[in-house]
Amino acid sequence: MSDTVELEQLLRGAALRVTRPRVSVLAAVYDHPHADTDSIIGAVRQNLGEVSHQAVYDVLRALTTAGLVRRIQPSGSVARYESRVGDNHHHVVCRSCGAISDVDCAVGDTPCLTASNDHGYTIDEAEVVYWGLCPDCTTPHRS
Repeated sequence: MSDTVELEQLLRGAALRVTRPRVSVLAAVYDHPHADTDSIIGAVRQNLGEVSHQAVYDVLRALTTAGLVRRIQPSGSVARYESRVGDNHHHVVCRSCGAISDVDCAVGDTPCLTASNDHGYTIDEAEVVYWGLCPDCTTPHRS
């Protein structure tokens, strides 16, 4: 979904001013799910030319605060960004190469996702990270 008109509508809908850096960063997040900041900066620079690290960090912060992107940071990993927001999905992370994929919320009886004591909190999300080896890292490579 890197259609500029749709991205501009998302920004306006979140009461954010439409700027070229915001559109470009949002497009990069949509085009590169679970990308880290350096990857997003690279994609934005391919689109806009020179842009500062700080500008991209500022845009990512604004997009995250507005709920247009989600920031995730699996243990031992740098922060990553995704456009899939508004649902309670989880992630699976490869212990070897660091690849990340979305995992829909568990179905059926899921007692681990219901807090045994909510301590008075109104819980609206549970974060689960599955760890393992991706298919590329479990497949023997022939030389």
